[in-house]
Amino acid sequence: MATDHIRYDVLASEAMRGVVKKVLTDAAAHGLPGEHHFFITFVSKAEGVKLSSRLLAQYPEEMTIILQHQFWDLTVLEDRFEVGLSFGGIPERLVVPFSAIKSFLDPSVKFGLQFETSDAEVAGENLPAAPAPSAVPMPAPAIEPTETGEEPSPPNPGGAEVVRLDRFRKK
Repeated sequence: MATDHIRYDVLASEAMRGVVKKVLTDAAAHGLPGEHHFFITFVSKAEGVKLSSRLLAQYPEEMTIILQHQFWDLTVLEDRFEVGLSFGGIPERLVVPFSAIKSFLDPSVKFGLQFETSDAEVAGENLPAAPAPSAVPMPAPAIEPTETGEEPSPPNPGGAEVVRLDRFRKK
């Protein structure tokens, strides 16, 4: 097999992370249009992620946040985004590099991106890139808004759940 000197996997990953960056930049500037909202899952201990020790203890491997009704000060920079969210009534400021994102889902339009992250990326080592991300239509998770208007909690808040994308593909 020929060696990929162009590194299409890296180019595709950068392009897909650029989609996330563009969407978050628009949301920061103009708010969320219509029913759009985002589920963003990221590696908690990835290089550059900033969480409180309380959240890191609660989500030591990965964390899913929801940007819908109650978030503030969304700031998008070249390599990361920062956002204010409330967890159990306690306001927190999160810093998430785009390279730490494992998945991005907008259930309002059944659009999702999934990124492969390796242990090397989490540790910040400079090893070959993981396989290219995949963009597939994904069904909206079954989450109902609370009557108090609070943001719904992500699926399985006690820990991470691994879901294969093949499960959502039409057979």
